[in-house]
Amino acid sequence: MLITPHADIRITRHTIGKEGAPLLIIDNVMSDPERMVRKAATRQYVKQSSMFPGIRAPAPPSYQHFLEVTLNPLLHECFDLAPGRFVFPMCHFSLVTQPPASLHFLQRVPHIDSVSHRGLATVHYLFRGTWGGTDFYRHRQTGFEYVDESRHAAYFDCLAQQGHHDADSTAGYISGDTTSFERIAEVEGVFNRLIVYRRNSLHSGRIDNHRPLPADPVLGRLSINAFIDVAR
Repeated sequence: MLITPHADIRITRHTIGKEGAPLLIIDNVMSDPERMVRKAATRQYVKQSSMFPGIRAPAPPSYQHFLEVTLNPLLHECFDLAPGRFVFPMCHFSLVTQPPASLHFLQRVPHIDSVSHRGLATVHYLFRGTWGGTDFYRHRQTGFEYVDESRHAAYFDCLAQQGHHDADSTAGYISGDTTSFERIAEVEGVFNRLIVYRRNSLHSGRIDNHRPLPADPVLGRLSINAFIDVAR
């Protein structure tokens, strides 16, 4: 499957919160996103043993090549990383399907995907309509907006105490400020928009707690989610 960039691709660079972690937003990233949605509809989706609240299926290998070609020229300026060969710990079609009432504590608060300063994450929105985007957060007690190796122990010790007391006791997906977290940036989920950020930034999908979450790629909250490590 040949994937090419859109003729009107638009790239904007942002920083997140007080700590200034980089955030890249690319609109009109792919020339034929509807074709990718059709491809997603042919896949077999399964629940995986991760924290992700839904189902996933592998994205085409050609999509990984597309990301590498598209993002490599932007790495140095945007993320202070030297261009290199991309390694993908994960690259999947994703559908959020888990009912809000069934989430456990760690699924109801912002998360990180790794502590590495070099690891990147991408979300490519392939849904139309108001299915929500991605939000970034500051942990109020520690002030952390990202969690690296030096912050890992302090942050998760604090989070464990909060989980024990369950200060944010309201069931469901987080969507804005809580007693423990402050939302510091938000990105709308726009069809054919790709966002790129460091995997150690505290973040969460913005999910409507009052709307059914269909397991249909054509009707539901479809995205392609990837983790990227850049080989030196």
